[in-house]
Amino acid sequence: MIGKLDGKIPPGPLEQKWRNHKNNSRLVSPNNRRKFEIIIVGSGLAGGSAAATLGELGYRVKCFCYQDSPRRAHSIAAQGGINAAKNYQNDGDSVFRLFYDTIKGGDFRSREANVYRLAEVSNLIIDQCTEQGVPFAREYGGLLANRSFGGAQVSRTFYARGQTGQQLLLGAYQALCRQIALGTVKMFPQTEMLDLVLVDGHAKGIITRNLCTGEINAFAGDAVVLATGGYGNVFFLSTNARGCNVTATYRAYKRGALFGNPCFTQIHPTCIPVTGQHQSKLTLMSESLRNDGRVWVPQRAEDCSKPPNDIPDADRDYYLERKYPSFGNLAPRDIASRAAKEVCDEGRGVGPSGRGVYLDFADAISRLGEDTIRERYGNLFDIYQKISAEDAYKMPMRIYPAVHYTMGGLWVDYNLMSNIPGLHVIGEANFSDHGANRLGASALMQGLADGYFVLPYTLPNYLAGQIGKRPSTDHAEFKRVESEVRERVKKLLEVNGDRTLTLFHRELGLLLWDKCGMTRNAAGLREALGKIPELRGEFWKKVRVPGEGESYNQSLERAGRIADFLEFAELLCIDALERDESCGGHFREEHQTPDGEAQRDDENFAAVFGWEFQGNGKVERPKLHREPLHFEAVHLSQRSYK
Repeated sequence: MIGKLDGKIPPGPLEQKWRNHKNNSRLVSPNNRRKFEIIIVGSGLAGGSAAATLGELGYRVKCFCYQDSPRRAHSIAAQGGINAAKNYQNDGDSVFRLFYDTIKGGDFRSREANVYRLAEVSNLIIDQCTEQGVPFAREYGGLLANRSFGGAQVSRTFYARGQTGQQLLLGAYQALCRQIALGTVKMFPQTEMLDLVLVDGHAKGIITRNLCTGEINAFAGDAVVLATGGYGNVFFLSTNARGCNVTATYRAYKRGALFGNPCFTQIHPTCIPVTGQHQSKLTLMSESLRNDGRVWVPQRAEDCSKPPNDIPDADRDYYLERKYPSFGNLAPRDIASRAAKEVCDEGRGVGPSGRGVYLDFADAISRLGEDTIRERYGNLFDIYQKISAEDAYKMPMRIYPAVHYTMGGLWVDYNLMSNIPGLHVIGEANFSDHGANRLGASALMQGLADGYFVLPYTLPNYLAGQIGKRPSTDHAEFKRVESEVRERVKKLLEVNGDRTLTLFHRELGLLLWDKCGMTRNAAGLREALGKIPELRGEFWKKVRVPGEGESYNQSLERAGRIADFLEFAELLCIDALERDESCGGHFREEHQTPDGEAQRDDENFAAVFGWEFQGNGKVERPKLHREPLHFEAVHLSQRSYK
């Protein structure tokens, strides 16, 4: 039974909460740490940094990933940069300003204390990664360089060309490898978590499937940490790697963990447009490009078919600069995405589908020279040319919004522990820091903050009372959950229908994109909630999953993930319907200001929505729990970037 949600926010002034919390947290002595086994699921920036740090502290860590190497975690795909309040540019940045920009960017739908802590530890991340050898870009004199990202009027983003995620992940990976060599961390690659095991109400283990052999195994630990990323692939087409899924967090949800704000999904404004049904994913073009690129469409619909370089400047609509003069092309992602949709809906979109806008570097090349632009963004221009066969140095890129990130995730308290004792959730897998819209370059910041600097301090608050309480995998609960996993795998293989997995996934994704995508309304959400159960029922009657369970079977992997998407999609739409307001990336058409911006309802919806699974194995309406959001350091106001 879940009572009132308690975020366990420390008392005291905002700027002292984290320091006081660390000073008063419980500890595990060095000679006792080796007695604890920590299970970490996921080896990206959050999971990899947590595993390396906990291993170095002396804990015994088991780290699981479904990729063949931690280096292939989707964190590697992050391009543009990582935020920190170093104020190296002397342009007025501070910890408070980073905190405020993040709170405002999320449209005042995140906890003050969590966000301030994130801003506070951001500077430590840069120091840590620089000493690891991460090759951040530097100015001529050798100092670390910065650039700007959306939703900020300062330059606080550290970057490694267009490969920041890759370089940060390699830094975490080398720290992880050191601990693997020392024996404190044991790595389990190509191993997927399929369920969570609770013993006496505490998270004490997981059930996994070896993706090479099909073998199903149980693992016990003193605590479980989920660092499994987001669920953007529920939309089928997204910028996420194809393997990204909701299974680990959704399985934890079905075991009793609350799912927080699932409808808070982020649409990224600069992605290469969809070209046809042959595509299985989309490609991101970094937000950093909006530092030097100008976004525009033709003023007149009849000019959309003309070559862009033939359209004079007077006939172009630089709509972000027109609508948001204070921020221009660096307006936040949700606002820039809706603005692109708006001009395309007016019939002024470009490209074969009419779903595209231009990102033009002609002015920047004229001002700075092609060599400077090539130095800053060369690999991104190369990616664009390989996919589109167009040279962005000579003509504008075509871009359009696409699903990119999910702000929702499992509910956690200030210690990053869910409502299930012992289950900690870090990085994109939790809901905690970004509210209804994440600012660019903040995902890497959160992942590394959680793994390097937060979880190692908060985890002992739970572990200190768990010495000697780790169960054996012979425990009845492990046997019961393992049996349920085997039965689910068997059920998927026995359907033996005639429809492919891709057909079901694509149909679900299109439905969600149309009814619960960049804009939503009550009628569309109710329509989706009527169709999703029908599609799910058809899946369990007609899907074909070839191959066997006890073997290498990628179709079986995908089938389990899509089955979870078909359930989770319903939760996403229920949350979107229940939150009868607009905020950040959750844009309900019924609630907008006269000039078309998101209209919040702070009186009724200034809260975290935590959903509890109901139904004893059947998909029934979940139970809603609310955690009110209290603001002391910031003043709630209508968000404006004009």
